[in-house]
Amino acid sequence: MLLKNKVAVIYGAGGAVGSAVAAAFAKEGARVFLTGRTAAKVEAVARKIVSDGGVAEADEVDALDEALIEKHLDSVVSKAGGIDISFNAIGVPASVVADKGIQGGSADRDFYRELHLPNYVLYSLALFDGSGGSAPHDAGEEAGGHIDAYT
Repeated sequence: MLLKNKVAVIYGAGGAVGSAVAAAFAKEGARVFLTGRTAAKVEAVARKIVSDGGVAEADEVDALDEALIEKHLDSVVSKAGGIDISFNAIGVPASVVADKGIQGGSADRDFYRELHLPNYVLYSLALFDGSGGSAPHDAGEEAGGHIDAYT
């Protein structure tokens, strides 16, 4: 088991990518803390993981809300003693994309990068505030303990 005794927080765990990652991490032995904007979706993913023999907890957390993220991370650290993996699979709501007039190209890539930077900073702080963890990085750049996947 590659992730035995590891603690993973998965943002956007109610979606296709997040739920698949959560199931894979749990199958490999991680204790997974699932978050999403829709409680019913992440709770269903957690129930499936538990029924398959994994360890999972679900919470309704909007990954764009700094106060909720900090509260959730504090809760995870108090329950699990630390965080080893933070996986961001949040989707960007169509209304946000429409409001920004996203059409494609380098300017739009900058929009998505700016959208995720607050989360990146929060995850970094949480991972390096003494709670444990590894170096946070973006998927597609350097390898590390923080992975972003946009849907």
